[in-house]
Amino acid sequence: MATGKPVVMKPVVILGVFVADTAYRADRQPRLGETILGNSFKLGPGGKGSNQAVAAGKLGADITFLTRLGVDAFADMAKQTWKDAGVKSAVIDTPDSYTGAAYIFVEEGSGNNAIIVSPGAAMLISPADIEAHAELIRSAGVFVTQLEQPIDAALKALEIARGAGVTTILNPAPAASLPDRIYTLCDYVTPNETEAEGLTGIKVSSIDDARRAADALLAKGVGAVIVTLGEKGALLHTKERSEHVGAVNAGPVVETTGAGDAFNGGLAAALARGVEPLEAMRFACAVAGISVTRPGTAPSMPALWEVEALLARTSRF
Repeated sequence: MATGKPVVMKPVVILGVFVADTAYRADRQPRLGETILGNSFKLGPGGKGSNQAVAAGKLGADITFLTRLGVDAFADMAKQTWKDAGVKSAVIDTPDSYTGAAYIFVEEGSGNNAIIVSPGAAMLISPADIEAHAELIRSAGVFVTQLEQPIDAALKALEIARGAGVTTILNPAPAASLPDRIYTLCDYVTPNETEAEGLTGIKVSSIDDARRAADALLAKGVGAVIVTLGEKGALLHTKERSEHVGAVNAGPVVETTGAGDAFNGGLAAALARGVEPLEAMRFACAVAGISVTRPGTAPSMPALWEVEALLARTSRF
């Protein structure tokens, strides 16, 4: 990501959810009513927004994460995770609820996953909470949110960010029905293939399909669409350009959990440094490429030097 120019790092603010990941690896998922033996278990930090914040923090971004937590052992895990990654936090403590948790099944042979998330206190994030942190959001250069917390809170945060001229990124995950107004507030929307289909009704099985889905999102008022395509890389699509970037191979795939979060955290960190969008997308592909070679979510997020070394080896830019 070196440009030869002094790097001006703008702050990144991410609104989202922390959950404690309970990850189970087995040869297959059990059927309803069936019990099977797993191969391993791991407890660790997760949640899309938290993972994205950790990814950005480990890449050197000036990052603050906004969320609600319970007052419990999982909240302690969250705060230590952010401290270790250089992430500042704006936490609303919620003693009458609980810090979220997630069940993650990982298929041993492929590394593919299936996930159930119970966000707990984070589901209580409200527009009033966002208003109380409006100055934090206005101070950002890049603002990111997803759909694990209530949509009305995400909408309010995007409105505040857009009103302040902050670059806005919506990662529409997990897939959900969205109000039309939210699209007009997004400089970038970053769905994967499944999420793009859910938002547009267009099945994404190829790069051309991704372009058609992206066109549908542009028609809703989005500034730019980045469709993440797994092993096929990612597509940057705007009214002026459509550029496909292949995946960056960092080694054998161990686990795909958190790859999208690695991508979005990497994208935010690159944009906060003033990197041009296509180059920022390539950088994000490299962050995701490294993350899938490691188990876990937050622990898989690479440091800046690792990403730059991978890009140097693969001669991306």
